[in-house]
Amino acid sequence: MGLFDFFSKQKKETLDKGLEKTKESMFSKLSRVVAGKSKVDDDVLDDLEEVLITSDVGVNTTLKIIQRIEKRVAKDKYINADELNSILRDEIASLLTENNTVDAEDFSLPEDYKPYVIMVVGVNGVGKTTTIGKLANQFKKAGKSVYLGAADTFRAAAVEQLVIWGERVGVPVIKQAMGSDPASVAFDTLSSAKANNADVVIIDTAGRLHNKIGLMNELSKIKKVMDKIVPNAPHEVLLVLDGSTGQNAFEQATQFTAATDVTALAITKLDGTAKGGVVIGISDQFKIPVKYIGLGEGIDDLQVFRRKEFVDSLFGK
Repeated sequence: MGLFDFFSKQKKETLDKGLEKTKESMFSKLSRVVAGKSKVDDDVLDDLEEVLITSDVGVNTTLKIIQRIEKRVAKDKYINADELNSILRDEIASLLTENNTVDAEDFSLPEDYKPYVIMVVGVNGVGKTTTIGKLANQFKKAGKSVYLGAADTFRAAAVEQLVIWGERVGVPVIKQAMGSDPASVAFDTLSSAKANNADVVIIDTAGRLHNKIGLMNELSKIKKVMDKIVPNAPHEVLLVLDGSTGQNAFEQATQFTAATDVTALAITKLDGTAKGGVVIGISDQFKIPVKYIGLGEGIDDLQVFRRKEFVDSLFGK
């Protein structure tokens, strides 16, 4: 086995293990749906609807999946209940294909921008700062020079945590005193990164949702300041969501997409929950590509999201 094959196998095992709780929960429910049934009828579809909703796929996405299956059943009268898993797998794969235009490469960066600037948003506690640290690690492993900006200046713990990650990964962290203007931190970070010919800059931001207007104004100000230093920055606005919160993640996505132009999603903590269906629903409802998924606490447990591999792990080959 070559080195590339070894790491691919290792990633696949991490993905399988990370989605294990979701898979076990979903399939135990599905097995009850088809128990004693010979065909896919209205009762089976009603039960399947309940399975998907309780797996945190979301009501709207669930109804869409059910409608698609109804069409297939109407077209082929001979579909039996044993085929339900296969049909469901096909429809989920189709949805993910429609809503994630291109699978991300392994932590690659567009060549059009230097530095490539990522602004990370999300409420406190979702794993935002940890995701930034893991991203920095992956970019550095790929041979990129990375700068981190501690623009969540309202929580000392957030700055301290980012500094610890910077030391752990071996990348510089630009910070200011507590309560400083977040836009000023972003300005300093991009100025330093540009002067040192950095490849990528990741800016942490405050995760407060109690005042959406305030959040919107703050993020807009940060973006305007960054654009003055690096044209068109930020080039990516990454929203971090905690997959273990299920439907609450939908609400967070609603709030943040209203406050700023989110271009990519990272869904964390999938390894500790049976709510992995949230990846399917959020991808479908918000039409924003899921770019990364968090599958554990290890520094290498952040993976790029690949639709086929996700479905293979969720349903088994």
